[in-house]
Amino acid sequence: MSCEPVVRVRGLSKAYRLFAQPHDRLKHALLWRFGRTYGREFWALRDVSFDLCPGKLLAVIGRNGSGKSTLLQLLVGTLRPTSGEIHVRGRVAALLELGMGFNPEFTGRENIYLNGAILGLSHKEVDAKVDEIVTFADIGDFIDQPVKYYSSGMFIRLAFAVTTGLEPDVLLVDEALAVGDVFFRQKCYQRMRELLERGTAVVLVTHSMADVEMFAHEALLLQNGSVRYFGNPSEAVRLYMLMEQEDRQMVIKEMLEREKEVAAVFQPSGEGEWPILPPLPDEKQVRHQKARCVGLLLTDEQGRPRHSFFQGEVLHVYYEFEMIEEGSMPIGGIAVHDEHGILVHGKTALESDTSLPHRVAKGSRIRCHQWVKLNLAVGEYTLEIGLVEILPSFYQQRERLPYQDLRQGSVRLCHVPKAVNFTVMLPHQRRPAVLSHHGMCDLPGGMEVEVIPPREEKV
Repeated sequence: MSCEPVVRVRGLSKAYRLFAQPHDRLKHALLWRFGRTYGREFWALRDVSFDLCPGKLLAVIGRNGSGKSTLLQLLVGTLRPTSGEIHVRGRVAALLELGMGFNPEFTGRENIYLNGAILGLSHKEVDAKVDEIVTFADIGDFIDQPVKYYSSGMFIRLAFAVTTGLEPDVLLVDEALAVGDVFFRQKCYQRMRELLERGTAVVLVTHSMADVEMFAHEALLLQNGSVRYFGNPSEAVRLYMLMEQEDRQMVIKEMLEREKEVAAVFQPSGEGEWPILPPLPDEKQVRHQKARCVGLLLTDEQGRPRHSFFQGEVLHVYYEFEMIEEGSMPIGGIAVHDEHGILVHGKTALESDTSLPHRVAKGSRIRCHQWVKLNLAVGEYTLEIGLVEILPSFYQQRERLPYQDLRQGSVRLCHVPKAVNFTVMLPHQRRPAVLSHHGMCDLPGGMEVEVIPPREEKV
C-alpha cells in the first residue's frame, strides 16, 4: 500500500575527518581553502535512502560502528549531513542518550514542560498530558526534585515517559528499551504499540533481533556505513546473523591458531600429576593477609591450555593458593559471569562435598581442581576464584544450617574477581552449526511428544 512518508531520506552521507595529531586539525582549518588538507576522511554513512510511513516501525540494525547512531543524530538534526537530503514532517522526539533535552537544574515536572516547548506544544497542551506522563514514569515524589539527583534508572523512566507521552509524529529511539527492570520494559513495549496504532512513525536502533522480528514493519541493515539490506525484518535478521557468524568464524580461527602455538610448546604433565600453573599477578587479587593465589590454568579434557571452548566441552580449572598464616578448613571455589556481569554458575568445595583438612599450616599450598561442562550460550565469560575458611563446628553442621549462617561462619582469605576470561563458541563439528539450546544455560530436563489422532465420527 502506498502512503505519504513522514520521513524521506535520499542519498544520505556523513563524513568525518580524522587527524593523527591535534595540531593537524588547526592546519586543516586554516589551509584547506588553499588546497592543502590534513588528516583522512572517514565515511560514517554513505548513500542511505529510505521512506517511513505513519504508524510504521523501522528497525535499524548492524554491528557496532556501522553508522546506526549517526543516522539517528542526522534525523533528529544534531548532525548535519555531508551530502543527501532528509525530509521529516511533524514533531520529532528522540531518546538517544541519557540527559538529552533535559536541564539538570530543573525538576522532572519542569523538564516535561521544557520538552513540550521544544516540540512546539503550548503550556495548555502539556497540562493535558502531564498527569499521564508522571503516572507512567512512576518515580514518586522525585518528579518535583531536580533531575541532577536522579539515578540513571529514574532518568530513563522519565525520559521515555516524556518522549512518548507528548505524542510525537516521529519517534527516534536508540537502545532505550534495553534498560530498566522487566516491568518497566513491558510498559515501554505497550506504549510503543499504542503510539504505532495512533500513527506515530518509529525508528528504533536495537541489537535485539527478537524485537526486530516482533515489532518492526521494515528493517534497515547497515554495514560499514552503507545499506546492506532494506526491507523484510526477518530477512534483515537472517543476513545480520550471517554477518555475525562470519565474524565469529574469523575470531574462532584466530583463537585456534594462537592456541596451536601455545600447545606446540606446552609440556603436558603425567597422569595424576599437578600441572605447571602460570603465576597470577598480584594486582588482580583482592586478598586478606592469610592467603594469596599463586597460579591459575584453564585446560580442556586432554590437559591442553585453552581460553576458547566449544559449546558442551568440559572446562578444567586448576588454581593454587599459598597460606601466609595458619588457617582452618579452606574452601576454594569458582564463579562464572557473563559479559553483563550476571552470575551464571558458581560452585565451591561445599557444594561439591569435597573432604577438607581441619587445619592448614603456614606456608601450605592448597590445590584446587574443578571442572564444569560448558552448556552455556555462545559468548564471552569471566572466571572468578576465591578461598575462604570455615569453622569446623559450622562445617560439621553444614547439612542442617541455613546457607546464610554458613556464610556468616566463613572468612574470606583470597578473592580474585576477574581472574581470567574465556570464550564459548558454537560446535564446529556440526555443519551447519546448530545451537543445543536457547537462552543462557542448558538446564537438565526432558521432553515427550504425543499425537492424539482425531476421533472417528459415528455415523
